[in-house]
Amino acid sequence: MSANPKSPSNYPRHSLDRCLRIPEAILGQNAGKPCTIPEAGKYLGITNVKGPFTVEINSAIKFCLLSKTDDGNVELTTTARKILRPQSSEQAIEGMREAILCAPGISDVYTQYRGENLPDDQFFDNALIEKFKIPEAKIVEFKEIFIASLRKAELLVDADEKLKVVDISYEMGSQSPLPQAQVKSDKALKPTKSGNAFVMMPFAEPHGSYYEKIYKPAIEKAGMTPVRADSDIFGAGKIVDQIWTGIKAAAVLVAELTTRNPNVFYELGLAHALKKPVVLVSSNEGDVPFDLKHVRVIYYDVSDPFWGQKLIDKVSENIQSAMTNPNEAILFPD
Repeated sequence: MSANPKSPSNYPRHSLDRCLRIPEAILGQNAGKPCTIPEAGKYLGITNVKGPFTVEINSAIKFCLLSKTDDGNVELTTTARKILRPQSSEQAIEGMREAILCAPGISDVYTQYRGENLPDDQFFDNALIEKFKIPEAKIVEFKEIFIASLRKAELLVDADEKLKVVDISYEMGSQSPLPQAQVKSDKALKPTKSGNAFVMMPFAEPHGSYYEKIYKPAIEKAGMTPVRADSDIFGAGKIVDQIWTGIKAAAVLVAELTTRNPNVFYELGLAHALKKPVVLVSSNEGDVPFDLKHVRVIYYDVSDPFWGQKLIDKVSENIQSAMTNPNEAILFPD
């Protein structure tokens, strides 16, 4: 993809695959040693290293494939060497994923949607403009680069006519998900006010136990007070009245859609009527009703050994996001 060198951006202007060609040339024709930018261009048969080639250099730097030396030369990074000269079958993919997490813009959007389906185009475009500050005129370019780069790093899979973002935050035994990217995200999404988070979920096992194990710690991590009907507000009087009161009093709601529980769907309808922000969660896409498939849903896989902590982190992030940008989490905003 071509890029306008006069248009600065906060993301790489080329895909990860394209950005690998300069490090590959330096490695193949200069034994991977530092070189000047004109020398890097010469390895690729490029004589005019200003304009588009400079943008390509900057894109490779943003993906942490190249770095600038003190004297203005460029050199390969460890990440680039992992990708181009891997010493194991896993190392190339590991390096590409490091590049994704390093790239500004790309990393932020990946971190936000990891473990989820990408939203439908309209909602995705709105989030890119409002939340990630991608200029509207560059939305198409950004999405092409983002999708191509994540596919290269095997971080996108096709799922039921959607694109699902693979969550690698706990791979290889790491207990701290995406530490650098997440610190930035947590600061940006810290709630400005506390309040109740009402959990709508089945009471039967195994999902009933998720309240204490997953949702309560996730909500507390987000700085809010967890509330669930059976354990916190049931008492004398009509149950429906108490649920209605709990939903009205909540600043945000969490809905566990797994098993298509009719009580959960009823409560979700009440939240919809009140235009409350809701964080949707399910262990499979089949339990998400058709008319909610356009909305952002957190999916989890109980066969993943780290699924519990991943889900806590994602629910907490999405609650914080809903508090900061409530329109993103309202099912059918005006």
